[in-house]
Amino acid sequence: MTKFAKKPKISRHFWIIYLLSIVLLAFIWYYEWTLGLLMTLLLTASIYYTVRAEQTMLHETEEYITTLSYRVKKVGEEALLEMPIGIVLFSEDYRVEWTNPYMNDFSGDEETLVGQSLQDLSEELVTCIKEDKNEAWIQIGDYEFQTFIKKDERLLYLFDRTKQSEIQHLYHNEQTVLSIIFLDNYEEITQGMDDTAKSHLNSQVTSILNKWSNEYGIYLKRTSQERFLAVMNQEILNQLEKSKFEILDEVRELISNQNVPLTLSYGIGVGPVSLPELGELAQSSLDLALGRGGDQVAIKDDTGKVRFYGGKTNPMEKRTRVRARVISHALKELVKESDRVLIMGHKAPDMDAVGAAIGILKIAQANEKEGFIVMDEDEIDTGVDKMIDEVREDDELWSHFISREDALDMVNTETLLVVVDTHKPSMVVEEKLLSKTEHVVVIDHHRRAEEFISDPTLVYMEPYASSTAELVTELLEYQPKKLKLSMLEATALLSGIIVDTKSFTLRTGSRTFDAASYLRSKGADTILVQKFMKEDLNVYVRRSQLIERAEIYRDGVAIATGNEGETYGPVLIAQAADTLLTMSGVVASFVISERKDGRIGISARSLGDVNVQVVMERMSGGGHLTNAATQLEDTTINDAKALLQDIIDEYFEGGTSE
Repeated sequence: MTKFAKKPKISRHFWIIYLLSIVLLAFIWYYEWTLGLLMTLLLTASIYYTVRAEQTMLHETEEYITTLSYRVKKVGEEALLEMPIGIVLFSEDYRVEWTNPYMNDFSGDEETLVGQSLQDLSEELVTCIKEDKNEAWIQIGDYEFQTFIKKDERLLYLFDRTKQSEIQHLYHNEQTVLSIIFLDNYEEITQGMDDTAKSHLNSQVTSILNKWSNEYGIYLKRTSQERFLAVMNQEILNQLEKSKFEILDEVRELISNQNVPLTLSYGIGVGPVSLPELGELAQSSLDLALGRGGDQVAIKDDTGKVRFYGGKTNPMEKRTRVRARVISHALKELVKESDRVLIMGHKAPDMDAVGAAIGILKIAQANEKEGFIVMDEDEIDTGVDKMIDEVREDDELWSHFISREDALDMVNTETLLVVVDTHKPSMVVEEKLLSKTEHVVVIDHHRRAEEFISDPTLVYMEPYASSTAELVTELLEYQPKKLKLSMLEATALLSGIIVDTKSFTLRTGSRTFDAASYLRSKGADTILVQKFMKEDLNVYVRRSQLIERAEIYRDGVAIATGNEGETYGPVLIAQAADTLLTMSGVVASFVISERKDGRIGISARSLGDVNVQVVMERMSGGGHLTNAATQLEDTTINDAKALLQDIIDEYFEGGTSE
C-alpha cells in the first residue's frame, strides 16, 4: 500500500498528552485515590476509543484500496481487450507475437494475426520501424490506421482513422477550382470570316465544350467570344488529369479537319484559398500557358507549383505585326527614359543570343543612349567563337562589350537592363544585375517556364518566333529612321536566325523570311554566316563518335551517351542531337554527356511528334516543343540515362503531362 493511501496512526502529540495524563493521574492517586480511580477509568476509555478509531480507519482504507485496485485492473483488462484500439506485440524478426481481440477483425482469412509477418499487415510498416520512426499511416484492407511505434518494447498501437481520412478526402475533393479557357488566335482566325462561317465555328466549339463540361459536371460560362469561365471541384480536376485533358485533342482534331489552326489554352487555379485568390491563380496559369505557346493546360496551386498538360503543337505564327510595333515603341520610350542600357543573354551564349544583344545595342544607339553588352569571355563556346573573333576586329563594336564586374559597377536604379534569349534568372550571365535596377525588359522566343524573372517592366515573348534575333529584327524596323546597321551587325542577327532555324528548315514562318530579307537589305553577308558556322575537323570527329554510340530506345527515340570522364560542350551535343534527327526512322533524339562544369548535359530534339520540352522540364530543364535541354548535378551519365528512359516511358504510356 502506498504512503499516500494510508491513514496516519495516532499522532505523537496524543501520546505526549496521554503520558502527561498518567503522571498527573499518579499525583491524584497519591492525594485522592477515589478521584484517581475515576480519572483512570476515563483515561482508559479515551485510549481504547482512540486505538479503535485508528484500526477502523485503516480497515476502511484497505477495503477502499482493494476495491480501487480491482476496478483499475478490470478497466485495464477491458481497455486491453475490448477498446477499439489495435495493440500488437512483435518479435525481433518482425512477426506478430500477440494482439488484442480488436485486431482479429483484420486478420482476413486467418483466425488470428499471431505468427504472421508485419509485412503482411503493411509493406511500409517494417521500413518505418527500421528507420526509427515513431509514427506511420498504414492501410489494412479498406481501413486506414495511424500507428504509433514503440520500437524498444516491440509494441504497436493502431488507431482507426478511416472516417477521418474520408472526411479529409471529401473536404479535399469538394474544394472549389476556378479555371479560364481561352481560344488561341480566335481573333486572327475569324477576322477574315463572314458572319455565317464565324457563327458555325462558334457553334462547333461551344457544342464540344458544353458536351465535355456536362460529361464531367463542370459549370461552363462563355464570358466573351474567346474566353470561357469553368467552375469545378478538386475531384473533377483529378478526373480531367487522369484523362490528360482530352478536350485539347478534341478541339484540335475538329478544327484541323477544316484547316483552321484554332487551339485551346486552359488556366486552372487550385488550393485552399479564397475565391479572389483562386481567380488570380487561374489567370496566372492562363498567362503561363499562353506564354508557352498555347494548346496546353497549366495548373497552379497556392504554393506556386505548376503542372502542365498538352503542348503537342508548335505555336502558330501571328499574322500581324501590331504587337511588334507596340513593343518597339514601348522599348524606345524606356530607352529614352534610362541613363544607359545594359544587355545580357544566357550563359554560354549562342549566335542567337549574341546577335539579339547586338540588335538591342543598335536600338539604344538609335535613341542616343549608351549601350553595353554583358559577356563572360570564359563562357564563349566553339559554336560562337568565330563570330566573337570577327566582332573583336571591329573596335567600335567590341568597345561596347563589357565584363560582369564592369556591369555591376555601372548599373544603377535608372539603368535599363534588357535580357535576351532567356527568361530564367538562373540562366542569365549575371543574376545580380536583375536586383540592382528597377527597369528590366525580357525578349525571348522560348516557351515560358515556371522560373521567370520577377516583375519585369516589359515582356516580349513569342514562342512562334524562330529566334530572338527574328523578334529583335522586327523591333529594329520600327525604330527611328536614322538607325544604321553595319554589315557585321546585320550578319550577326542573320546568323542567329539561320542557326536557330537550322538554315530555315525548323520553326520557320513567313515573318522569319521577312526578317531575313530586311537584314539582307541592310548588308548581311551570307558568306560570312557560313564562315561563322564552319567547324573544326576534330569537333566533327568527336560529334561523329557521339552519334556512333546512339541506340533506338523506343518509338523512334534515339539516345546517345558520351564516354564516362569525357567532356563535351553544349553546342557539340546539340549538333549531335540535330544530326541524329536527320536519320531515317528517328522522330526524337537525346544526347547525354559530361560537361566541363561537372554537370551532366542533355540536349533534346524532335520533329514535332514528341514534345521534348515536356520531357526536359521533368528534368529541371526547358526549351521548345522540338528543341530543349537540361543540365543535371550530382549524377552520372548512366543514372541520367535511366531517369530519361523512365520519363520517356511515362510520356508515351501516360500522356504528356509534367
